[in-house]
Amino acid sequence: MTQAAESVGMSTPRLDRIHRAMQGYVDSGRFAGISVGVARRGRTVFEAQYGQRDREAGQPMTADTIFRIYSMTKPVVSTALMLLFEEGRFRLTDPVAAYLPAFAATKVQQPDGTLVDQARPMQVRDLLSHTCGLTYDFFADYPVAQQYRDARLMNDPTRTLAQVVDALAALPLAFQPGSRWHYGLGIDVAARLVEVLSGQPLGAFLQERMFGPLGMPDTAFGVDAAKRGRLAAMYGHPDIFGSNETLLRIFTGADMGVYARREVDSTYPADTPEVFVRGGIGLFSTLSDYLRFAQMLANNGELDGVRVLGRKTLELMHTNHLAETLRPWELGGLPNPGWGFGLGSRVLMNVAEMAGAGSEGEFGWAGAAKTYYWVDPREQLVGVLMTQCMAGLELPEQDLRTLAYQAIAD
Repeated sequence: MTQAAESVGMSTPRLDRIHRAMQGYVDSGRFAGISVGVARRGRTVFEAQYGQRDREAGQPMTADTIFRIYSMTKPVVSTALMLLFEEGRFRLTDPVAAYLPAFAATKVQQPDGTLVDQARPMQVRDLLSHTCGLTYDFFADYPVAQQYRDARLMNDPTRTLAQVVDALAALPLAFQPGSRWHYGLGIDVAARLVEVLSGQPLGAFLQERMFGPLGMPDTAFGVDAAKRGRLAAMYGHPDIFGSNETLLRIFTGADMGVYARREVDSTYPADTPEVFVRGGIGLFSTLSDYLRFAQMLANNGELDGVRVLGRKTLELMHTNHLAETLRPWELGGLPNPGWGFGLGSRVLMNVAEMAGAGSEGEFGWAGAAKTYYWVDPREQLVGVLMTQCMAGLELPEQDLRTLAYQAIAD
């Protein structure tokens, strides 16, 4: 339920500008439907849905629509691992091989194809900050990506998390741990660490320690049969994990393509939550569920009287962990000036360099199907955008940010 924007120093007429912007994306035909929410000081002041969650079936976008959130799984899993950090189960500087011994023998592949030892062991913090040496199979700048494709690390949903991580440890690293920032499978390995350190399957741990206590009933690694009518259809480019060449063209802006309906069940299934469990992708969620997760982060680890983790742990997570020589980090060949990176999320360091409204210390992340969230601790502002448009180049999330900030009236 939304509350009066004016009660938290925001303007209702200015927030209403969001309607025209989001409806415009739907009217353009690029997005079938969009769902957005904005909260300040713990109160949701704007929530709206536009278009349809399933265009072909004529089903409208609703507040309870369920989305595949792809890489917005990462902040959730990173937070889960840090719950165990608070319990003293590991140190961030511990070698990953202390808990997953197979990584002790993992070599590093040089540009000429030769293999060398790790100059220093991959550490747990490297996994969360994307400096661990792992990559994704759709990035062509490392020769090991072909080995990832041959091993089907990204697009075989029949393998468990443990099986995927074991296969990953048997392949070379793309670069020396700690030597650069590069987006990859590090948080999938972090997810396996959660299982090993807790002694629980990842999905059960998340339900017990986060989703249940926070009141997130629709967030899981699958969708119950009774809820699947609420699952949004996917549109946009071909499946991110099914067509590597197409994705490379998208990232470079060379291929806008046709935004048609895309079937992704074969690579992101809704009916095998006991098998298709990952750290970098895999979760399903709703706008309201993810708003609750983000609001917990904004509240220094607490929501509605339930404490999930401590304030100092969150400060550690959302402090920049990248050396100056590793910034600006690049994603898909595109630099991100003004941003550092913490433990599982980007962190804003310089508002002017970022060239948009925001505050130093803001953090958040996004998903491949254009889901997006941010938390601004200084302004006590939270925003979430949910849609299902695979790897689109349009930026409704940036418009939402601008329109949320301009509505601050105090």
